Amino acid sequence: MTTLFISDLHLDESRPDISRAFFKFLERETPHAEALYILGDFFEVWVGDDDDSEFSREIVESLRNISDKGTALYFMHGNRDFLVGDTFTKETGATLLPDPSVIELYGEPVLLMHGDSLCTLDEDYMIFRQQARSPEWQQQLMSHSLAERRIIAADLRLKSQSMNSLKAEDIMDVTPSEVSKVMELKQVKHLIHGHTHRPARHPLSLKSGKAERIVLGDWHDHGWVLRVSPDAYSLEQFLI
Repeated sequence: MTTLFISDLHLDESRPDISRAFFKFLERETPHAEALYILGDFFEVWVGDDDDSEFSREIVESLRNISDKGTALYFMHGNRDFLVGDTFTKETGATLLPDPSVIELYGEPVLLMHGDSLCTLDEDYMIFRQQARSPEWQQQLMSHSLAERRIIAADLRLKSQSMNSLKAEDIMDVTPSEVSKVMELKQVKHLIHGHTHRPARHPLSLKSGKAERIVLGDWHDHGWVLRVSPDAYSLEQFLI
């Protein structure tokens, strides 16, 4: 029995190598997995479930293929793909998870998050996050045509890159006190998240005892997967 966790692939037409690596990953790994969890920023940008590009259709079909073959598929919004909705999940056979979510993993409660809500020192981003997750803001964005949304998304990406270049590295990482607070609130000993692009396993000491925060890696020159079995957690890197 194995459960897989990935995040931050940032799939985009401009990086076909990452898409090919993902397809190979599905072919190699999912036949042996009970479930695949995608914890956000799966796409570089997702402008809505009505995206009819050949690229988007190919990704949707690849996910549908694994869910049809019996691997349970779960998806969590990231800060790049918060417009993923019911049509996407229906077409792929995925279950959309709220952020945060506590799942039962081989008899143990485990907290899953994208990770951006833990970066509380980045005040500008937290303001944008609250706005972008608002149903009213999303509805207003979706009122634009598909072509207009692509232009808006490209503009938001440029602004984000410009702002991030001016920020200190520690501001864009998680806030340790926020991690402890959330884990103690949810009463878990394991937290799995992405977003920061800093893959690692962090031992923690909570009031309730020893715990661990596991950070998934982004897919760039390497891919990353967390492989969980009933008796082990293994964070693995592989060449793309």
